[in-house]
Order: sequence, then structure tokens, then C-alpha cells
Amino acid sequence: MSFDVILPFLRPIAHLIQDPDVAEVMVNASRRVFIERQGRLEEVPGIVLDERNLKVAVKNIARALGEDVSEERPILDSRLPDGSRVAAVFPPCSVGGTTLTIRKFQTHFFTGEELVRIGTLTQELLLQLRAIIGGRQNILISGGTSTGKTTLLNALSAFIPDTERIVIIEDTAELQIDKPNLVRFEARRAQADLPAVSIRDLLKATLRHRPDRVVLGEVRGGEAFDLVQALNTGHGGTLSTIHANSAQQALARLASCVVQSGIELPYAAVRQQIGDSIHFVLHLERLHGRRVVKEFVRIERYDAHLDKYVMDLVQK
Repeated sequence: MSFDVILPFLRPIAHLIQDPDVAEVMVNASRRVFIERQGRLEEVPGIVLDERNLKVAVKNIARALGEDVSEERPILDSRLPDGSRVAAVFPPCSVGGTTLTIRKFQTHFFTGEELVRIGTLTQELLLQLRAIIGGRQNILISGGTSTGKTTLLNALSAFIPDTERIVIIEDTAELQIDKPNLVRFEARRAQADLPAVSIRDLLKATLRHRPDRVVLGEVRGGEAFDLVQALNTGHGGTLSTIHANSAQQALARLASCVVQSGIELPYAAVRQQIGDSIHFVLHLERLHGRRVVKEFVRIERYDAHLDKYVMDLVQK
């Protein structure tokens, strides 16, 4: 098991890491430990980690994963073989002591029907989304951290017909899609002897591999320009996610990401292209420990005179 790599160094919290109901373990400067269980954050009392031992543990974990963390390089962002993420920050950048966060890889992804049963969305909305995906319209899923964007993206991807060729592009491979004609691309961070391969690099490469659908795990930078260009040149039916606090802000952030590409386009032209290419925005939030669809809007067009998107609120 992947956690065997790190458990010897983290015995005080080993039981939390091994608990199947715990999705994330967070150590705040060695003094307080929090976990996410079933969508809720809770403090775990009675656990004390010595700062010196925690720092040694993080260094040993980094070494075991082929990484390096030190006072000179105080940030660790690494991945276990199963996809779980291990992140740490050393002092003085982490004020008060070492911060460690372990985000466990999700081994069970919900189906659309399961998401209906737990209250993430309604049966009516699920049927609408199935028809939208069948009609090859483009959906942008937005939300904050840990609101269930990837879970919903995974569930909706199941509605893509088996006859189509799908290319998945992710920063870290998380999606679990079972389709016969499936290609998976994963970005690579720069290493000592290897250059980085970005999401944008992979998106450009994807268009040369005859995709019927592109599933982009998350839009976060200049790749947004290439995505919008692809959507406006016949690559319909794309699904992607973006970090935002509302459906309206998701479109604004997508425009900001396009600008980050370095392509010199008037901002109004960027918004116009987004209005032409994104058909629906599905926004998720966490409410009382549950992840729910808060907004579902249809993008009709971008009105240049009013500098605003004309949107039809399907659900709120």
C-alpha cells in the first residue's frame, strides 16, 4: 500500500492516515491536528507531535518520494504512488512550526445516481446534464477547494458515449473514467534533469490526437486560451473545472486565465470568445458539510455594449 512509504515516519497520526473515512489529515505547526471526515473538518484532540521529529519525518518522506525539502527549499508538494498528495512547508515560511497536509487519493468516485442520493444534485438536473453532454455542449464546473468538482466531473464523464475518443488532461491523475477509447495525459513538474511539461503543452498536443472530447481536470493558467480556441473551432462537448466562488466569477476567472497566456487580445474579445464557447456553468458549494450544486446557469451570449454575459439561471 502507498501509505507504507510514509507511515513509519508519522506514527502519532498513522491511525488517521489509515482510517478509510478520513479524506485529509492536516498538521498545523506540530501543535494541532485536523482531519476532514465525510465532508466536515474536525480537530483531533490528544495528539502531540514534536516539532523536531515532525521536521525529520517530512525530510524522510521527501527523500523516500525522490524529493527534497529543507530550509533552502522549504516547500514540499509531492505525490504517493496511489495519487495521494503530501504537502509541507518548513519554518520560517510556516510561522510557528512545520505544516503538513496529506490529501488521500479518492478510491471511490460517486456515480451520478449516487450524487443524487446524497443530495449533491437533483434527479431532474442529472437528466438535464446527461442530455447536455449527449448534445456535445461545453460545461465548466466551478467551486472552491474541496467542493466536489472532480467528483462531479468524474460522474458526468460517464455519460460520454463509448463510441467517442476521449483525452483527459490533468495536473495530477485523479479521474477514474472507464471508456474503451481513452487517452490520459498528466503534467510534469520541472526536475533536476527534465524540463516541465505543462497543462498547456499537453492541451496543444491533444488536438493532434483526434479527440472527440477533451476532459480538462482544472483550468488554472494560460492553457485557458488554447482551451477557448479549441472550443471555438469544433471541439465541442468539453468538460472542465475551475476554482471560483460563483458561476459569474468562474467566467471572470477563465478570462483572467486566458490573459495569462500572453496572447495580446482585447479583454472584450476574450470575454466574447468565452461567451461563444462555454454553454453552461455548474457551481458547487459546501453547505453544512454537504457538497451541493448551488448554481446552474446557461450562457446565452456576451453583450459587448453592456460588458456582461447574458445568462439564464437554470437552478439556484
